[in-house]
Amino acid sequence: MAREAAGSERETAHRERGYAAARLRLLQKEGQPGTQRRRALAELTDRWLAGLIGKNAPPGVALVAVGGYGRGELSPRSDLDLLLLHDGRAAAGVVAAIADRVWYPVWDLGLALDHSVRNLAEVRTTAAADLKVQLGLLEARHIAGDSALTAQLRAGALAQWRAHARERLPELHELAEERARRHGELRFLLEPDLKEARGGLRDITALRAVAASWLADAPREGLEEARTTLLDVRDILHLSTGRATDRLGLQDQDQVAEGLGMADADILLRRVYEAAGAIAYAADVTWREVGRVLRSRSGGARAARLRGLLGGGRRTGAQAGMRAAASAGERTPLAESVVEHDGEASLALSARPDRDPVLPLRAAAAAAQAGLPLALPAVRKMARTVPDLPLPWPAQAREEFVTLLGAGEATVPVWEALEAVGLINRLLPDWERVRCRPQRNPVHLYTVDRHLVETAVRASALTRRVHRPDLLLVAALLHDIGKGWPGDHSVTGETIVRDMAARIGFGSADTEVLATLVRHHLLLVETATRRDLDDPATISSVATAVGGPGTLELLHALTEADALATGPAAWSSWRAALVADLVTRVGGVLAGEPAEYRTEPRELTAEAERAAMEAHRTGGPVLRLRAHTGPDGIAVAPEAHAGGSAPDAPPGNRAPDARPGKLAPDSARSGGGEGTEPASEPVGVELMVALRERPGVLPAVAGVLALHRLTVRSADLRLAELPPGAAPEDGSEGRVLLLTWRVAAEFGALPQEARLRADLVRALDGSLDIASRLAEREAAYQGSRRRGRPAPPPRAVVAPDGSRAATVIEVRAQDAPGLLYRLGHALEASGVRVRSAHVSTLGANAVDAFYVTDAAGVPLPDAEAARLAEHLEAELRR
Repeated sequence: MAREAAGSERETAHRERGYAAARLRLLQKEGQPGTQRRRALAELTDRWLAGLIGKNAPPGVALVAVGGYGRGELSPRSDLDLLLLHDGRAAAGVVAAIADRVWYPVWDLGLALDHSVRNLAEVRTTAAADLKVQLGLLEARHIAGDSALTAQLRAGALAQWRAHARERLPELHELAEERARRHGELRFLLEPDLKEARGGLRDITALRAVAASWLADAPREGLEEARTTLLDVRDILHLSTGRATDRLGLQDQDQVAEGLGMADADILLRRVYEAAGAIAYAADVTWREVGRVLRSRSGGARAARLRGLLGGGRRTGAQAGMRAAASAGERTPLAESVVEHDGEASLALSARPDRDPVLPLRAAAAAAQAGLPLALPAVRKMARTVPDLPLPWPAQAREEFVTLLGAGEATVPVWEALEAVGLINRLLPDWERVRCRPQRNPVHLYTVDRHLVETAVRASALTRRVHRPDLLLVAALLHDIGKGWPGDHSVTGETIVRDMAARIGFGSADTEVLATLVRHHLLLVETATRRDLDDPATISSVATAVGGPGTLELLHALTEADALATGPAAWSSWRAALVADLVTRVGGVLAGEPAEYRTEPRELTAEAERAAMEAHRTGGPVLRLRAHTGPDGIAVAPEAHAGGSAPDAPPGNRAPDARPGKLAPDSARSGGGEGTEPASEPVGVELMVALRERPGVLPAVAGVLALHRLTVRSADLRLAELPPGAAPEDGSEGRVLLLTWRVAAEFGALPQEARLRADLVRALDGSLDIASRLAEREAAYQGSRRRGRPAPPPRAVVAPDGSRAATVIEVRAQDAPGLLYRLGHALEASGVRVRSAHVSTLGANAVDAFYVTDAAGVPLPDAEAARLAEHLEAELRR
């Protein structure tokens, strides 16, 4: 017996070494396509596991692959999902011994194993209680042992699933929705989870389960190709990282792209996003069909519950009547050749798509306005048979297009349905260049194409503020169309949009307006947050670029819609107030007023005046750290009041002469104007620092904030003249530096005001070595920071025609602890005087503008300004 046991152990070890070597050769073999390698690895593993059980396995025992392994494909680092199934006849010791013969060699090789030992009754009980177990059994595949037992298991699992599908499918849909809430939408993530995110491999598993229920089936066009794409990417991710990971991290994307023969990581992400989009659309269509089928088989309270679980919403009035009619199988007209049927917008029986080139736009507009999805058979039929629109488009087509864009949130699923079958590319050929294009800036929530659609959605809520809603909506959809081409996307987009506007059928005057909106869609927000609005040159340059009050009105709304669609970091009540202030000033100039009339220095607020007087009287710094509690009890930055406006008053409702401060801290709501929704904003406070004019103030304050781990969201520095009645009695000059900051605590609670002031006093007198302290922290930060894609190099430039009173130096860099301190220190060392500073942080990007002069208050000569920009850039590259 001992010799037999020893021989068995030697044979097992020999099998392990043989399998490990063969597995390694297979994974290292070049030129092996992903699907073939996954199948070959599964077959190799099958043979090895079957050998571990041996040919003399007792009857009534079977080794079964389930889950992903059950599908006959293995990725390099995938788990082995195994079930040792028995019918209860074999003794418990025999079954345990067989399990040991299989499990331990798998563990010895370091392979991940998800295993269980159950009889048929236990399998049924576990599957009834655990949906994930049930789903795994639907993929059951025989490996070794009693094949009849495996067949019995499969038949029973499928029968059990189909018998209870009406109860389990809503549960499966809820699992998918919860997973999407937790992991996000794969096609919009810079570091997507290929398995768990919406549009990932888990959704493919769910769609296979729906098909196995026989109640509904997923659209098959492109689905297998999309699944293969995600699996191929995951294979290379496993091989390149050596880890069983499903997250495509930034630091791994270049290597994965190279492994797949792609030119760069952007092409990789675009391919992944396309696959995820196809899967997500198939899931939407499938779950909609599941809901329709289940509702048709249910009634009363049960139907209401299913509607809630499967995405059905309430309707009132006419919509409720239409829904009731549709549920009864009737067809309710929506537009010419378009009807509502079974809760979807479908083609009428009399529709002749082969003779109606406007039909796709008319059907899409009708569906979006009614809040209905487009039926999959309808979009497929239109894609096959509808002729191309004549060029330029007829007026009816243009009107339907604008109607579609103006439908709000309902536009998105309708647009995606058209895009899924290629109709969008036929209507707008330039769209292909931006479709699924990733945006590396983490401020953006979406890919370029989805951002454009989201901007149109946001713009639809602002159409009552403009005289030409059609131009606003089309500009919103096309403002970033140049991102599909090299160079400045605003400049490129201007050229593209001229062609597209002519294609859509706009006249020459409207085309010029659209071109101006696309060319300058960033002008207002960049000017408002990075330039001195009290400088006449700033206002004049914007007025010249915009050209007229009608275009200014449209550009204001487009700016807001673009920022809101970008993400919460791109828009806030502070930015809204600054943009509104700029629009008011530019509007006055366009109405014939001199720019100087609109750039008179603002009067100090009462609080700022008190702080300035105290700073001048004491000779030391005066700090004011303010925060208030938002609706959820969270401390957020206080809202700036301008012209007596209430905290949530939209900029469009401010008095014409209201001039918000350069730095008005954000609140928990976006005071963004009519039709906007509250926006979540970073927690923060307003810090105001007042002290007599002296060198070194900017780096000292910035350094103290960095030491206290306060993140600077925005900042404003200016030299304030005390009012004549408040001037000091000692006859000294009433000039005080006022620095206003919006800051947020990086970790934990905010520091105490007294401690900030004490450290600032020490920094100003030189007893606090800020540089050494920040260098120590930076070294620790670099050592612990997760490795990712390298950030673009910093850039410092002289802004042309930025100001007649000062030289404007604009700095763009990766945000980092102490960045503003380094910039302030470099400016001080250069001997220039900082007249004002405008700091803005968007995600990981810092964009700072400094208005500087020489010691006499005169703008720098061109050569000296260029040297200063080079010096700042070199300082940041160190």
